[in-house]
Amino acid sequence: MKHLFFFFAVSVLIVNQGCNNKAEHDHHETEVSSDANGALYDEVMKIHDEVMPKMNDLYKTKEALKKQIADTPNITEEKRKELEDKISKIEAASKSMMVWMREFNPPADSLGDVVVKEYLEDQLETVKKVKENILEVMPAEKN
Repeated sequence: MKHLFFFFAVSVLIVNQGCNNKAEHDHHETEVSSDANGALYDEVMKIHDEVMPKMNDLYKTKEALKKQIADTPNITEEKRKELEDKISKIEAASKSMMVWMREFNPPADSLGDVVVKEYLEDQLETVKKVKENILEVMPAEKN
C-alpha cells in the first residue's frame, strides 16, 4: 500500500510540474506573438532562424583557413595577411550573432505596444545587419 501511495504522489508531482513548465513556456511564447507586434517579432526571429544554421559553416571555413595557413610553410606574407583578414571578418560576424542573441530580450507587453514596437523595429534592423555580416563572409557556394 505504501508503494502505491508513493507511486501516486510522485506521478501527481511529475504531471503537475510538467503542466507548470508548459504553462510557463506557453506564456513566454505568446507574450509578444499574441499582440499587435507579433508579426514584427516573427520577422525578427525568421531572419535569425535563416542565418543561425550558417554559423557552423562559418566555423568550418575559419578552421579551414587556419589550417591553410598552418599547412603552408612558405606562404607569402601577403597571402597570410589576406587569410588572417578573412578569419577576422568571420570571427566578427560570428560574434555579432552571439552578442545579438545574448542581448535580445523583448520588453514585457505591460510596458505598452509602442515600447515593444520600437524595440522590435530596432532589433529587426540589428538582426538584418547581423545577417548581412554573415552573408558577406560566407564562401560563395554557401550563400
